[in-house]
Amino acid sequence: MFKGRHFDRSVILLCVRWYLAYGLSLRNLEEMMAERGVMVDHATIHRWTVHYAPLLLEQFNRRKRAVTRRWHVDETYIKVRGRWMYLYRAIDSNGDTVEFWFSEQRNLTAAKRFLRIALKRHGRPERIVIDGSQANREAILSSDTESRLRDHSRCRLKPIRIRQSRYLNNRIEQDHRAVKRRIRPMLGFKSITTARAILGGIEMVHMVRKGQAKHAQIPQPSLAEQFEQLAA
Repeated sequence: MFKGRHFDRSVILLCVRWYLAYGLSLRNLEEMMAERGVMVDHATIHRWTVHYAPLLLEQFNRRKRAVTRRWHVDETYIKVRGRWMYLYRAIDSNGDTVEFWFSEQRNLTAAKRFLRIALKRHGRPERIVIDGSQANREAILSSDTESRLRDHSRCRLKPIRIRQSRYLNNRIEQDHRAVKRRIRPMLGFKSITTARAILGGIEMVHMVRKGQAKHAQIPQPSLAEQFEQLAA
């Protein structure tokens, strides 16, 4: 993963972890590393993050614990080049992250694509809680129908129950805050590609902090230790 890099892997992992996990700007990190005798440009740290965040997320997903069959689905706003775009997210009844997907649009097509990804990776939930979004409701009905048609088992699958309640979906709205809190100091993304990579890394850190990775040892490893394991 780090072959051919000018800097040591420990420096790269430290910068990427700090940028994804804490409310630091790239220039903050440049200054902090300089205080430690490591001269690295803020643009280099940005390139590291965009390159390594998706790779670390891929490794994390291989270690991710199974989620429950009761989900909460919602989307939140993310600014890219001064334009609002949308981060679709789902958490389960324990508050664990089920899935996320970044979209330029907020419509039926985007909602269906997000749900197809979630169903493919995590199986069918028993129930999905949403707010008043009609697009999300139609996407669930459509994805549910497609999922049952593709199923070749002899068991008759029950339809996914939909619960529309703004009050009950406060759980995921609260969960959005952890992601938005980290994004705020970044003052918006410069491109969709960058946004997808960094958002994936932020979501990964959020899942690590929730303890969503499978670990044989008790207590759970620290954030730094888990980054080392993912990069091994």
